[in-house]
Amino acid sequence: MTTADLLANNRSIQQRDWLWRGWQTRYTFLRPVPQANQTNQPVNLPIILLHGFGAASGHWRQNIPALSEQHTVYALDLLGFGASEKPPTLYQVNLWVEQVFDFWRTFIDRPAVIVGNSIGSLIGLIAAQKHPEMARGIVAISLPDLAELEALVPPVIRPVKQWMESVIGSLLAKPLFHLVRQPKVIEFVLKNLVYIDRQFVDAELVEIITAPAQERQAAEAFLWINRGATSPGSAPNVKQAIDQLRVPMLILWGTKDRLIPIRVGRKLANRPSVRMVELPELGHCAHDENPAMINQAIMSWISENL
Repeated sequence: MTTADLLANNRSIQQRDWLWRGWQTRYTFLRPVPQANQTNQPVNLPIILLHGFGAASGHWRQNIPALSEQHTVYALDLLGFGASEKPPTLYQVNLWVEQVFDFWRTFIDRPAVIVGNSIGSLIGLIAAQKHPEMARGIVAISLPDLAELEALVPPVIRPVKQWMESVIGSLLAKPLFHLVRQPKVIEFVLKNLVYIDRQFVDAELVEIITAPAQERQAAEAFLWINRGATSPGSAPNVKQAIDQLRVPMLILWGTKDRLIPIRVGRKLANRPSVRMVELPELGHCAHDENPAMINQAIMSWISENL
């Protein structure tokens, strides 16, 4: 079953392809259904959902229907992931930022709420900083501060870490990718590192992550993604970006996140325009572990602040 099939099982969710810079990209959208007996309809704001590393728009399958009860929801497959093309190009945050901005300018063109998970939240934050006209508010679920994560590595180990990243990026990326893209390996990583409650790692989730990785171009794209991640200027200044935001920001963070410790989020949240909500017993993908909680948190924050 493909991501398109998974999403199609939900009410009238639509998927379309969009040619961006000559590359085919995929996006999903769902509009709210007007309520005939409701005289005061809530404000319909565009919501853009941005997935994390290795994921796709299908990772929002439990969020799109609920969020679209009041708002028009768009979910993008970032270039190199999901059903979007996986060309050999230098993947960096700024490349994905421009994809998101051009999508917004083409299909939305009014201030939107940008919601991201992991690297998707970083892309959304930098997009709002560079293109303030596109953002009404930002919701970040486990926002990676790459500089802060680097600082957590003991200085004596950093040269070894940099050497290993260089070797993996140049020599081992493709062999490693062919190993980790196997369904059993992906299931193991999800159950033991990404998700706290293993019951949420089902066949549907594994398929969402695995299917795009089986495509012919996926291994080459993974190599270029690694090169982009270690190239100069690839890590945006997260604290500076937050300080320059002109809109409210909501940070959601699972207290049991094993990929990015919650203390990273607490440092980012110490700003007047930012509200942080800590999510007990949840991990790195809180929107999929407890979608009802996350959907309600996002909807309440929008109605109270936007």
